[in-house]
Amino acid sequence: MPERVNIKQKVLSENDKFATQIRKALKEHKIPCLNLVSSPGSGKTSLLEHTLKHFKDEIKIAIIVGDVQTENDAVRLSDSGGKIIRPIITGGACHLDAKMINKVFENIDINEIDLLIIENVGNLVCPSSYDLGEDMKVVLISTTEGDDKPSKYPAMFRRSSVMVINKIDLLGMSDFELSKVKENALNINGNLQIIDTSCRTKEGLEEWYKFLEQIIEDKKTILE
Repeated sequence: MPERVNIKQKVLSENDKFATQIRKALKEHKIPCLNLVSSPGSGKTSLLEHTLKHFKDEIKIAIIVGDVQTENDAVRLSDSGGKIIRPIITGGACHLDAKMINKVFENIDINEIDLLIIENVGNLVCPSSYDLGEDMKVVLISTTEGDDKPSKYPAMFRRSSVMVINKIDLLGMSDFELSKVKENALNINGNLQIIDTSCRTKEGLEEWYKFLEQIIEDKKTILE
């Protein structure tokens, strides 16, 4: 009887081969990589716009931008000063995979960057299963969503290292409870670092910037 191969296992195995190649190249050049994930409309692109404007030429950031159909987010990031912005149009796929990343990554001069950020497709389910060669996943949620998001999508929060809570300027406009979402998230992953932000008022963005500076410094120190 022929041996049956689980399709999901085969796909993930092939994905992990590309992820390993990407991670090895980044490690050799001491470049940290973040996989930024969220639901659609939570504010990933807005956060990255502020990040690019803040650091300008101080930190050289390359961003790979995943989208289902358009390059709208990539255009926004280029307009915000991004010099190395690479869009990936999935054509309907609900996540990025390492093969897609590798194809774009080969056209980035990693000698010219300090940080690589992957803005994943807006989705909290599929992206949780795919290693893209990143150092860590950063999950972003907003106060316009339910505070039960961690409980509904535990795999994403379990596999993330940081949770950014965006749109805190809108607290009180709905039943969203900041303490509740943090409790839910930490019950799933007690090691989560949590950063509260508002891209509209810029509250909390300094903490985000310091986090990015720290991971760049840590990468250099660990590999020396």
